[in-house]
Amino acid sequence: MSQPAGSAAVPDIPNPFSIRIYWEDTDAGGVVFYANYLKFFERARTEWLRAAGVEQQALRDTTGAIFIVAEVQMRYLAPAKLDDLITVSVQVVEQGAASMALVQEAWRGDTLLAQGRIRIGCVRAETLKPRRIPAQVLQAIGATSSSTNDRTPA
Repeated sequence: MSQPAGSAAVPDIPNPFSIRIYWEDTDAGGVVFYANYLKFFERARTEWLRAAGVEQQALRDTTGAIFIVAEVQMRYLAPAKLDDLITVSVQVVEQGAASMALVQEAWRGDTLLAQGRIRIGCVRAETLKPRRIPAQVLQAIGATSSSTNDRTPA
């Protein structure tokens, strides 16, 4: 499991993606609106794939495959506020033929703000029916036929 919120150790963040918090990200209380973490996690996943050489539009055009979010579990531990610079991680913790589970975390320095477990599925763009994750995606992200990790939300 990850470092507890407020721990002194700087975390080792897998596949980091930085996001600045703007007015539009906050609610009436001046903190990041809870649903915006899902947007931050989505951006981090997209950039993680892009950094691995997987452009999602090109993947759709060449294979007909797209990814959809099938399930989300979230924990909110500390608030992010206006002008904060947060770092969002992406880590594959489980991988099957047509889906994978990822643990994503949002950090401000050494403070864990939010943690989620997101299951994404690979589907045919035209029918939205499940299909195998294309081999080039698995190769690009270094996935294996099955993997597990202890970085799951409690």
